[in-house]
Amino acid sequence: MQTFLSDEFRNSGTGSEAASILSKCVHCGFCNATCPTYLLLGDEMDGPRGRIYLMKQMFEGESRSLDQIRLHLDRCLTCRNCETTCPSGVEYSKLLELGRATIGRKARRGAFDALVRSALAAMLRNPGLFRLLARSAAWVRPLVPRKLQSKIPSARRPVLAWPEQTLQRRMIALSGCVQGTLAPDTNRAAARVLSRYGISLSEIPSAGCCGAVDLHTTAEEKGLAVARSLIDTWAPHLDEVEAFVMTASGCGVTVRDYPHLFRHDPKYREAARKIAEKTFDLCEVIERELDGTPEPVRRGKRVAFHAPCTLQHGQKLSGRVERILEQVGYDVVSVKDGHLCCGSAGTYSLLHPRISDRLRRDKLAVLHEQVPDIVCTANIGCQLHLSDPGKPVRHWIELLL
Repeated sequence: MQTFLSDEFRNSGTGSEAASILSKCVHCGFCNATCPTYLLLGDEMDGPRGRIYLMKQMFEGESRSLDQIRLHLDRCLTCRNCETTCPSGVEYSKLLELGRATIGRKARRGAFDALVRSALAAMLRNPGLFRLLARSAAWVRPLVPRKLQSKIPSARRPVLAWPEQTLQRRMIALSGCVQGTLAPDTNRAAARVLSRYGISLSEIPSAGCCGAVDLHTTAEEKGLAVARSLIDTWAPHLDEVEAFVMTASGCGVTVRDYPHLFRHDPKYREAARKIAEKTFDLCEVIERELDGTPEPVRRGKRVAFHAPCTLQHGQKLSGRVERILEQVGYDVVSVKDGHLCCGSAGTYSLLHPRISDRLRRDKLAVLHEQVPDIVCTANIGCQLHLSDPGKPVRHWIELLL
């Protein structure tokens, strides 16, 4: 796609990066066939091809309301399904990042919208504050409308204990923003499973958010500052550990993107690269340790696995968890349209509840279509979004205990 940058962008890094990505797009529209918002809303501007055109027009200086462009870019789930589908290799998510950041610099959000986004990010990125709010949820829930009650999470107490950290091989897990409060047994389960393979898995208490929350709410500079803090925490341990293990695929895709995020930062660029190179999703670690050897036991349970977009489209790890579950004796049922997003998408479910709820209903229908005994996933956001009272969604690592 030919792009004629306006004077504002012609000699800028942002403009050259945007033009390079845009040049690969051939306007074929294959991406729309797998875009959740396009399939749901039927609006060309709410599909990847339409959003690409909106950004192209913005970088070319064509007159169009920035607020209108922002509306359609905000509605994008950033699921990256379109990248998996695209035959031309268009890096849509990177173009979207440039487009959102450019609009953020050129036009301010409304005061209320900005306040909601900054408050959400502040609450979620601070594990201590979030833990306090989650523990207060039982008092708050009866006071809000019934429709909102399911959106208010409660803190959970861990059931599992950490295994002793005495094994020679060492790995570090990220507790994350909300997982340590709402699903504290996930990393403990991972530590217990990895201990069977001679690996000590631990957390660094001072390691907080990976930056994804602020990046989701289009606060780019704050997101980078939060990511720098995690790099500062982990960098001293680079030579001591075998890997940084991600039990939440949403965090994993963000940390693995650090080399791109810090491409213009000479101070953090090298540390970002080294940390990203040592970052692995939990399924990659377990798959390597299993080494293709099936376990002799049949567990007699039917499992439906929801593959998070950050795992299958962001990190390109489709089918890994399903193969692991089959190796250890589970009957993994097929899930129709498994490539489509569940609607969680970080803070998306809170900022765009109408679209998110429709995607959630569709996803739950296909997950339960074959009446599985267990539904599991690989990301805390999807896990919370898809769970219902009496029908919890588990992290897949718990099934290996």
